[in-house]
Amino acid sequence: MSTTKEYWSQRYHENNTGWDLGAPSPPLQNYVNQLTDKHLKILIPGAGNSYEAEYLFKNGFTNVHVLDIAKEPLESFRKRNPNFLVEQLHEHDFFEFEGQYDLILEQTFFCSFPPLPETRKAYAQKMHQLLKLNGKLVGLWFNFPLTGDLEKRPFGGDMEEYLSYLSPYFEVQSFESCYNSIPPRQGNELFGIFRVKK
Repeated sequence: MSTTKEYWSQRYHENNTGWDLGAPSPPLQNYVNQLTDKHLKILIPGAGNSYEAEYLFKNGFTNVHVLDIAKEPLESFRKRNPNFLVEQLHEHDFFEFEGQYDLILEQTFFCSFPPLPETRKAYAQKMHQLLKLNGKLVGLWFNFPLTGDLEKRPFGGDMEEYLSYLSPYFEVQSFESCYNSIPPRQGNELFGIFRVKK
């Protein structure tokens, strides 16, 4: 875990954060705009600077939780949002984190892990564990081939592979090519909505 923590902290220290959009991802922002229950307990894992959490907070969602293994993005988020409850900022390893949520927002977090079958299966199991009955996992997964390089993030995949890990734990409500990605990611993202299997 410490190696993972140090890796991500180093990326923030070097400002080597090419994934950071500086704003909410349009597909997730569009999804959030359709939510009516402002009391949903929402988790954003691997949140980074988490402009999605900031957008939720500024739009009246009161139970948003931000999770990252590195402290640097959490500190940055806190500075931008001084009224956000510090108890809802979690510096923790995703696989060791505990809690129960109505909704988890995935912002290509899956693709940050080395693409090993055991890691990807553990991700699916952990997402299932963190969600309440009828809870939803909603978000973006990269849609491009794996290269075999276990160091160069983000790691890709395709719909068939993602479903092989997620479908034992989730019912697929929708999973398709994302139509409203930012221009550099157009054609390279899948948007999915998955509900916990009963």
